[in-house]
Amino acid sequence: MTLKLGVPSKGRLMEKTFEWFAERGVGLRRTGSDREYAGAVDGVEGVELVLLSAGEIPRELAAGRIHLGVTGSDLVREKIADWENKVRELALMGFGHADLIIAVPKFWVDVDTLDDLDAAAAAFRAEHGFRLRIATKYHRLVREYLRDAGVADYQLVDSQGATEGTVKNRTAEAIADITSTGETLRANHLKILGDACVHKSQATLFRGRRSGWDDNMRRAFDDLTAKLQIND
Repeated sequence: MTLKLGVPSKGRLMEKTFEWFAERGVGLRRTGSDREYAGAVDGVEGVELVLLSAGEIPRELAAGRIHLGVTGSDLVREKIADWENKVRELALMGFGHADLIIAVPKFWVDVDTLDDLDAAAAAFRAEHGFRLRIATKYHRLVREYLRDAGVADYQLVDSQGATEGTVKNRTAEAIADITSTGETLRANHLKILGDACVHKSQATLFRGRRSGWDDNMRRAFDDLTAKLQIND
């Protein structure tokens, strides 16, 4: 069998991944057009390149359909239940940095912390008769974080795009989303709660924990990690 390495199929994340491997003597390249999602690995025998969306890579790793994968640490934690028993971090790659945060309207002058948010949520429910809505696509991470912080009387509403606009559009009262500079939040008159960084994400090389590797796969893995100077 061939050791399969999944990497993002387009955009800056793909480009930075290719650069990261190239700096360590392993060439990743497309072998077709931008629409073909075909690729090759140079410098190590027995490794197959699989081009996927960053959001698909956690699922494929957990299922064992790929054996190594590059994606955001936020996506692995969000998409894989009990992720630490299904995949393992091999290397933090130093790019793709973004923070998963909770933000509220700037005019909520008395809401700056999670304790403030908890109090505001209780007051909101008492006044409006339904729970304060937090728009996000990171349901697992946000729910666990707020549970541990003791925040109640809220509901998560799904938002797969333009999350910062949900408050203005009155489909949510607060948001939980990824940000790198905060510019979009400020443009939408939102502020980040001071103690509400749910997760600091970056591009990470993961290994699936599923068994069943043959000798060829283990040999290819050892050769690859030696090139990348990773201690497994």
